Amino acid sequence: MIKVEWLYWLVGAVFLAMAAQMAVDRTNPKRHGSAAFWGLLGASFVYGSRVADKSAPAAPLGAAVLAMICLAGFGLTGRGTSTAAAPEQRAASAARLGSKLFVPALALPLVALACGTLLKGVHLGGSPLLQTGSETLLGLGIGSLVALGIALLLTRERNPVVALHSGRGLLEAMGWSLLLPQLLAVLGSIFQAAGVGAQVGRITTHFLPDGSKYAAVALYCLGMALFTIIMGNAFAAFPVMTAAIGWPILITQLHGHPGVVLAVGMLAGFCGTLVTPMAANFNLVPAALLELKDQYGPIKAQIPTAGALLVCNIAIMSLFAF
Repeated sequence: MIKVEWLYWLVGAVFLAMAAQMAVDRTNPKRHGSAAFWGLLGASFVYGSRVADKSAPAAPLGAAVLAMICLAGFGLTGRGTSTAAAPEQRAASAARLGSKLFVPALALPLVALACGTLLKGVHLGGSPLLQTGSETLLGLGIGSLVALGIALLLTRERNPVVALHSGRGLLEAMGWSLLLPQLLAVLGSIFQAAGVGAQVGRITTHFLPDGSKYAAVALYCLGMALFTIIMGNAFAAFPVMTAAIGWPILITQLHGHPGVVLAVGMLAGFCGTLVTPMAANFNLVPAALLELKDQYGPIKAQIPTAGALLVCNIAIMSLFAF
């Protein structure tokens, strides 16, 4: 049986290998901080499996996270120039490969889909081929390896270390913001466990006019957008605002259609995603990868769209949920 922890170990090993490369990259003036940051992340993937099976304490993982926060927060991480390819070289490679570049990108989701559906019930020797409950995640890992193999064949590259070297360049370009969505998702779980949604619900019900569905709809949608701006993740904001307004007021009290209320509420949260730097994977990472002069350029361009969509979501929920 292929276990999901093997995938975690592989990811950790890749981060550790990249950290080792960073440590000796003299073109990076902050190579030691960068190596420590990504090395701690890689070690966490390896050590985390022991925490999951309760054979090791979780405190070292917490210490590693705090250390990584300090390294990133004090600006001790950076990027070197040894991994940067010349623009002419990138353009020539893209022109030579053309649409073939999409083959590895499409192979990854196809393999993940196959593992999550076709291979889900396959057994070998009385045991499932893929660990039960983790078929899709394992498919993502297997798909990544398949995509890597296809990419090496297309580019006629015989040394797989080149992929590690290029991947390190992307990792350094994205920086600490790569981990922000995961950290914010955890923050959402903490908010929910702490009862933030219930407290927000008490405050809103105190100020909302009795039976005013339009005010409740506007408050729910605006709250979803605002909490997403703060937390950077609509999925993290959703349980908080739904526990506060969506379910107890719009669905239970005002008898709104659950499907419409919850679906449109999530879309309202995505409007917040468009305008917040906290959603780093959507807004900051593209700016870094494209080397834009203004790192907030994507956000500035998306503000009008976000505002218009938020108004539309409020109107849609008001018209079709009741």
